[in-house]
Amino acid sequence: MIKRTQNRIAESRWALPICAAYTLLICIISGLFVEGIWVQLALTAVATLLMVELNNRNSLIRIYSRMVSCSFLVLTMMTPHKIESTDGCIVSMCFVAFYLALFHAYQDKKATGYVLWAFTAIGIASTVWIQILLFVPLLWVLTGTNILALSMRTFVASIMGILLPYWFISAYYIYMGDITPLVNHVVAIAEFGQPFEFYNSSINDILPLGFIALLAITGSIHFLRTSYMDKIRTRMIYEMFITMTIATMVLIILQPQHANIATHMLIISTAPLIGHFLALTSTKITNIASLAFMATALVITALNLWT
Repeated sequence: MIKRTQNRIAESRWALPICAAYTLLICIISGLFVEGIWVQLALTAVATLLMVELNNRNSLIRIYSRMVSCSFLVLTMMTPHKIESTDGCIVSMCFVAFYLALFHAYQDKKATGYVLWAFTAIGIASTVWIQILLFVPLLWVLTGTNILALSMRTFVASIMGILLPYWFISAYYIYMGDITPLVNHVVAIAEFGQPFEFYNSSINDILPLGFIALLAITGSIHFLRTSYMDKIRTRMIYEMFITMTIATMVLIILQPQHANIATHMLIISTAPLIGHFLALTSTKITNIASLAFMATALVITALNLWT
């Protein structure tokens, strides 16, 4: 395989450190010291480390490459105004943790521990964004069809995991003598806005979202065309990424008011897809496309910082 510029970048051991430095720079420009977004930066750092571990433990890319975690950082920094959302950063970190724990349960219908911790991550994320629970039925299906780990025991474990954070939160509100905030938070899952209502969204929101969708489509098509070269386990995992990407896009289209936090979820599922494309293609066209994608991400980041 001819080593092109995209391959040298994708296989470089300097890629992740450079992306980490780039992330810190964007955070400083976005107001790390002025706005005090230290917590958000820490959560993003933890999510990045989890993405590295997700790639390492599951061999998402069959060569040495840090493009999964690098893609995560670049796409996250592409929407710097979203970094200020602590809730979004928590959802992002928890969703990576969900994937990491659940993939440990592959082909093991007795892996109640891993499934418990995976869905506990979803439960924690739901304490700041209850709408993530809308994905739970689909996650159950994917646990059965792609992870091959769904049984009565793991199903019960998943329910216990989702409820686990609420046991502690309920105890706190009962101690305080007012559970109204908790009730209001939970019933908010049934509140739906107008679908396709994007006219209130700014170009700062629509442009990055459209670009991430383009990357997701590109990565999905590439993987489906070349999946025969990967192991069955890897194929199952990537099919889950593709399914969750589509599901997240559908939620954003139907309920645009949740786009800000849902974009964090979308980035988690898109990063492995585009990372696979960047690392494992080597034609002239893909080289040009890869460099164009990188340049576009930088331009969108600059525009969002400027405006």
